[in-house]
Amino acid sequence: MSQFPFAAIVGADDMALALVLTTVSPEVGGVLVRGEKGTAKSTMVRALAEVLPDVEVVERCRFGCDPRRDERCPDGPHDDAPTRMRPARLVELPVGATEDRVVGSLDLGKALAAGETSFEPGLLAQAHRGLLYVDEVNLLHDHLVDLLLDAAAMGRNTVERDGVSVSHAARVTLVGTMNPEEGELRPQLLDRFGLTVEVRASRDPQHRAEVVRRRLAFDADPIAFADRFRPEQQKLRSRLHDASARVASVRLGDRALATIARVCAGFDVDGMRADIVTARAARAHAAWCGRDEVTKDDIRVAARLALPHRRRRNPFDAPGLDEELLDRLLDEDPDPDGPEPDGPQTDESGDESADESPESRNTGDDGSFGQPTDDRSTTPSASGPAGDSSDGPSDHPTDDPAGDNQSDNNAPTERPSTVGVAAPNSAFRARTFTVRGIGTGSAGRRSAAITSAGRTIGSTRRADGAQRLHLPATITAAAPRQHERGRRDGRLRFATDDVRLRITQGKESNLVLFTVDASGSMGARQRMSEVKTAVMSLLVDAYQRRDRVGVISFAGAGANLVLPPTGSVEAAARCLSDLPHGGRTPLAEGLLRTLATVQVERLRDPHRRPLVVVLTDGRATAGPDALVRAREIATAWPTLGLQTVVVDCESGRFRMGLAVDLAARMGAEHVPLEQVAATEIVDVVRRSTGAGKAA
Repeated sequence: MSQFPFAAIVGADDMALALVLTTVSPEVGGVLVRGEKGTAKSTMVRALAEVLPDVEVVERCRFGCDPRRDERCPDGPHDDAPTRMRPARLVELPVGATEDRVVGSLDLGKALAAGETSFEPGLLAQAHRGLLYVDEVNLLHDHLVDLLLDAAAMGRNTVERDGVSVSHAARVTLVGTMNPEEGELRPQLLDRFGLTVEVRASRDPQHRAEVVRRRLAFDADPIAFADRFRPEQQKLRSRLHDASARVASVRLGDRALATIARVCAGFDVDGMRADIVTARAARAHAAWCGRDEVTKDDIRVAARLALPHRRRRNPFDAPGLDEELLDRLLDEDPDPDGPEPDGPQTDESGDESADESPESRNTGDDGSFGQPTDDRSTTPSASGPAGDSSDGPSDHPTDDPAGDNQSDNNAPTERPSTVGVAAPNSAFRARTFTVRGIGTGSAGRRSAAITSAGRTIGSTRRADGAQRLHLPATITAAAPRQHERGRRDGRLRFATDDVRLRITQGKESNLVLFTVDASGSMGARQRMSEVKTAVMSLLVDAYQRRDRVGVISFAGAGANLVLPPTGSVEAAARCLSDLPHGGRTPLAEGLLRTLATVQVERLRDPHRRPLVVVLTDGRATAGPDALVRAREIATAWPTLGLQTVVVDCESGRFRMGLAVDLAARMGAEHVPLEQVAATEIVDVVRRSTGAGKAA
């Protein structure tokens, strides 16, 4: 079946331009595409492969070496070897891929059958001089993302393990797509992607109708639809080839470099990678536009794509760029007497406008990809999710972010008669809580688990696709059988039953459920702001450890699952900031709602172990016998096998100790609110140590 033509995709101009620039100059470092579902992210990436120029490779080389340069290939040397032309490849990396599949590994067939140490190339070798595409890159294990980005940055893949020592060229154009609702990449990993774009579906009815029209036409007759756009596809392919050949000769003058440095410093980005990527992207854009020298317009386009994601300091900072500030920084001329670097300055409808970027979609003389113009995708503002509530309490709560997900509540929740919204303060480094025992959940950074990567703790015969060969154990299993297999000397003789695979222990991610007391007693003691700050800090910790998080609030007459478990801590932060407080305290309902949520999530993902964090002062005042009912549930809690932490929010000189009693009944860890901060724990230890020395 024909691939949907790149020239026929409607909208997403920023994404098309970013893909083009990193194709023209792979040194830019790849593209990360963030966007809501159904915005043709995957379609556009796969379509790009159809317009990439063919590459010349050495015949029968497993690594796709370029015959015009020294690749230091394991299959080499390639002196006077025959060559051939082949299309550039698009290699897709599944989210569940193992490290061996990505970088390559020992060829077990040759190792066991013939005793030869032979390297079997992985996906990085297949993608050499082509595209390596990772859909849902935010769900990929962190160590694999690091490995991919390092290989893309160095242009080589080096494998040193299992008796294999191999290094081969791996110049790949790395493209990752993700839906932010399913979780974010860590800022450190975001920075390793050269460019990033935010893709959103157009709200223009005519534009949306054109998208549907083209999709239906393609589904009805893919071949005819592809033929319709074949001339534009060919023009685009030729233009990409010319730009790739020209980019090395594009001049980046001192004045342009000074402008790039001023822009990056003005946006207060960390490190020097932003400057380097912006310079490379500006040169690629100049080559794409047919210019021999970088202009201010090229720098502006490059900065819009290279800087937004590098301004993030914590997971709650939305990626974005203040374009007014960008214009001011670009207009500051450090050398007014020097030559004018700017190219032709036309209005926003001209070919040289960076705002509309028509050159990014240009396959012909009309400066377009044959698509109707659209409201261009823009990045969100740089305000964090808590920005709207940071100015002070609101008179009314915002709409519930959980939306229709609350429809499964057994009873409607009584709205508190007095409602307030407290704003959280700045998050701090939180104490780390873990789930006891050894789990088998998805790889993360919280609790101990049997994972596909980590410290080797044993071997097994069972293969589930995640383990690597345990060579010493395999040899140990085969050694006693050499005599019966007729071996007198020479190589060991192996059989299938000898194979042993590694069992590795690492860390897993967990389901962290925050059950928050949002009753009036919390607000009366002015504790709600402190509680939200503590939860916000724990959310940052959950984000760093790749957990899924959910928020349950109880106040008035019942409890709500205000945020169903999600990988997006940004959504949790928004939910928390807008969480109202007031009314009575239905503690029993909050605990029951927590149990119901855990049961549902265990059906969805039985291997992800839950960690319940209850933030309450221990009071129970809603309904008849409220405290008795809460204590009955708490007493039965230890039989459920749930790792639980009770964060005691009670304050004041005279305390009732209800949260202490609740934690004891639940078999939970009791932590005063003041000791949620890791620094507070350190201070307690230091004070105790100092007191001991003084004594």
